[in-house]
Amino acid sequence: MALSPLDIHNKEFSRSMFRGYDEDEVNEFLEQVLKDYENVLEEKKTLENSLKQSTEQVTHFNTIETTLQKSILTAQEAAEDVRRNSMKEAKLIIKEAEKNADRIVNEALSRAQKIAVEIEDLKKQSKVFRNRFKMLIEAQLDLVQSSDWDELLEYKVDAEKLHKVAEER
Repeated sequence: MALSPLDIHNKEFSRSMFRGYDEDEVNEFLEQVLKDYENVLEEKKTLENSLKQSTEQVTHFNTIETTLQKSILTAQEAAEDVRRNSMKEAKLIIKEAEKNADRIVNEALSRAQKIAVEIEDLKKQSKVFRNRFKMLIEAQLDLVQSSDWDELLEYKVDAEKLHKVAEER
């Protein structure tokens, strides 16, 4: 069993007749041992409290470290999931864009072919129109150049006679 400061303070020594110790020196020494022992016990108590606090802090920090490690793993897994999903989405977007591009190109080619056919039809129609118009103009030119015009210009009408005939009616 460990000594307490009270045990040291209350300790009494038996006296011997011969060769005994000086009582004042012994009491003074015991007083010094008592103070030193009280200081050691006080320091031990302080160190135990400090150790307890340090142990609690280490436990707390270990808990934080474990939580952080789990959080880091979770974040890494989430980042990997996001990366994988982004890659899938990017591939789908590219595939859809390629489909749309193919559709647009095919529609453009189809429209270009239709326009080319329409252009050819318009060329044929313009040739037919041109030939018909040319024939009409030639026919009108023939009509204008005919001798009937000359005869018409040489024909004389007596305006006074016509006027009298009209009045008589």
